Amino acid sequence: MRRLAVTLAVVLVLAGCGEAPSGRPEPGPTARTAPADTLVTGLDAPWSVAFAGNDPLVSERDSGRIVEVWQGRPREVGRIDGVAARGEGGLLGIAIRDGHLYAYLTTAEDNRIVRLPLRGVAGRYTLGPAQPILTGLPAASIHNGGRLAFGPDGMLYATVGDAAQRDDAQDLAKLGGKILRMTPDGARPADNPFPGSLVYSYGHRNPQGLAWGPDGALYASEFGQNTWDELNLIRPGGNYGWPVAEGAARRDGFIDPLQQWRPAEASPSGIAVVGERLYVANLRGERVRVIPLAATDTSTEEATGYGRLRDAVRAPDGAVWIVTNNTDGRGDPRAGDDRIVRLTGR
Repeated sequence: MRRLAVTLAVVLVLAGCGEAPSGRPEPGPTARTAPADTLVTGLDAPWSVAFAGNDPLVSERDSGRIVEVWQGRPREVGRIDGVAARGEGGLLGIAIRDGHLYAYLTTAEDNRIVRLPLRGVAGRYTLGPAQPILTGLPAASIHNGGRLAFGPDGMLYATVGDAAQRDDAQDLAKLGGKILRMTPDGARPADNPFPGSLVYSYGHRNPQGLAWGPDGALYASEFGQNTWDELNLIRPGGNYGWPVAEGAARRDGFIDPLQQWRPAEASPSGIAVVGERLYVANLRGERVRVIPLAATDTSTEEATGYGRLRDAVRAPDGAVWIVTNNTDGRGDPRAGDDRIVRLTGR
């Protein structure tokens, strides 16, 4: 696999632009450098990475393709039928479990989650026919959510945006503006916080990233509107405030974020826990934020020089992979974009 060494630039440490939600002062500046290797180039608006064993598969939002990174190049595994790419919608999050690929996608009518058999071996993967496991999720050109991840409990979690219908986020009868929890076949787990419902948490605007700490704690990143983006610790049945509150509300009934950041410096997308640190990929901020789980009101920032960053992923060997997103219509593509890079020196 061809690798191109680059160096990460160092920027100041921030606890969340101004003051962190806890009211604690910002930490002082910290110097940090680390090399990165390019693993693959030539991707088209990549959105999510999932591993079949040690082999990475990538979703491309606009093309509807699943590609594998094979010998340093993208190889098409298949295209998922029915993808209607518009605005922020298209083929979004993917996850792999028990020989199946799960995909969150926008169609002409809705957002939905489908399951497809993943056949073959590395270098020769193919996809079988799609089986819908959850349909009718709200869809729009913005705020589609779209992250899929299996938790340590074996359940499938999905982030669903409010699809520009703000009030739905507080309505437990609707699935917009929620984090959902379901069995691998889309059924409602008996131990969900709201009986007979897929809703795990609510009051979200556009939740983006999901990751679990070593202790089983679930973290989620979220796009705010104009004031604050968020990192949240997700509690079963928790209300995270939107649209009544953006960022820390400091009022009964709402759970405040662990950190909040100005959108121009953040737009946090995919997140990953590696060891005792949480890595946050930022789109507008064009940086990786590194948060120690022992002190979640602090962080360091690393500018990669690669532009918009869509996803942060824990690879099977424990490395941190970062997915760029400069070909999504909002970035400034350069030769080789989009790409996946591996942060080294960790």
